[in-house]
Amino acid sequence: MLYCEPMKIPELVSAFGVQDTSLSDRDLYAHCIDALKSLGPRGRVLALPPDGTRAHSRASVILKAAYDLYGDALVAVMPALGTHRPMSEAEVLAVFPGIPYSLFRPHDWRNDVIELGRVPASFVREVSDGLCDFYWPAQVNRLVAEGGFDLILSIGQVVPHEVVGMANYSKNLFVGTGGKDGIDRSHWLGAAYGIERVLGRVDTPVRAVLDYAQEHFASTLPILYALTVIGPDDSGADITRGIFIGAGRSAFEQAAELSSRVNIFRTGKPVQTMVVWLDPQEFRSTWLGNKAIYRSRLAMAEGGRLIVLAPGVASFGEDERIDRTIRRYGYRGAARARELVESGELSHDLAGAAHLAHGSAEGRFEVVYATGGLSREDIECVGYRWDDYEELSRRYDRALLSDGWNSADGEEFYFIRNPALGLWMA
Repeated sequence: MLYCEPMKIPELVSAFGVQDTSLSDRDLYAHCIDALKSLGPRGRVLALPPDGTRAHSRASVILKAAYDLYGDALVAVMPALGTHRPMSEAEVLAVFPGIPYSLFRPHDWRNDVIELGRVPASFVREVSDGLCDFYWPAQVNRLVAEGGFDLILSIGQVVPHEVVGMANYSKNLFVGTGGKDGIDRSHWLGAAYGIERVLGRVDTPVRAVLDYAQEHFASTLPILYALTVIGPDDSGADITRGIFIGAGRSAFEQAAELSSRVNIFRTGKPVQTMVVWLDPQEFRSTWLGNKAIYRSRLAMAEGGRLIVLAPGVASFGEDERIDRTIRRYGYRGAARARELVESGELSHDLAGAAHLAHGSAEGRFEVVYATGGLSREDIECVGYRWDDYEELSRRYDRALLSDGWNSADGEEFYFIRNPALGLWMA
């Protein structure tokens, strides 16, 4: 079996991404082939793409390049689910066309993980300004650690994120294929520090912890990161603005710098009425759909109204346990979430507690959820206002709206077609 020592994977084997540059899927495929060829032959490869909730990442193009290049040497593909529900066979085949379903392995974040090491509590305490005082377990799926791979290709999109600041890089490893304890603590670390201090920033407490784990516990894993940046062109269509491939942090830093230019949008003034559309193929729970709140909150005016058009949202959590937590406690704000953690009531579910904090408007603005999958009672019980989806979808017809400022029937409002692709600020 061929083996590649980690230090033989170059710090940056390929870098593409200039503002206003558009990479076609063919360009992206070719760049990935060239970068992977520069590593030399591989004998046993694992790919870690994002799941279907990151369908805009162009991960399917990168995965297809790896499959075409490595053939039988690509022995497994594990979507980095994190806490998300597993993908069905139909979803896998739709998101990753041309890749045999037999290669795919599910990630069980509650059971099938191994701990590589622990970030000391003293370090966590320091980077969180004393807000968290616990060690952080660096957990990954057992297959990642014990599969005997000579290349682990971690694929993902860099975009502003509510927990880590800028998504991807080592987050794909330690959260996407991580375990409950690590995911719980990283989510709570971000929430305790404050979502508005984290959004869109490269250096955050969670990123510092992931960097520590990467340096101290993952140096023997032959990981190569392939990071895309996706942004709108002049017509509003989503295009690949850059691809960054490398083993070290410089690939992530270059992708994050580009993302900060193409994925952070300025509204020009606080928004009194915001309308956000959630694609039913991508958003089926408020656990995912609350990106509508996370990514727009810095643009919302005091006393404003955020309308979430969510035809596919039919649950709160991505699994039954988290769904029960949300239904029981609701989105009551960061202070209430901290009380529940410190009292011990939610100390066993720190990720759930973090989500309750993140999903709250903290009384600054009203959140209106319009979905046919959850009842008025469901929506109002967790602290949001319910409204009729059919009525609001006619009033705010996305087919007639453009991203950004719109006017209809004398009302001015701001429209976001996909909150997962950016961060909006006043």
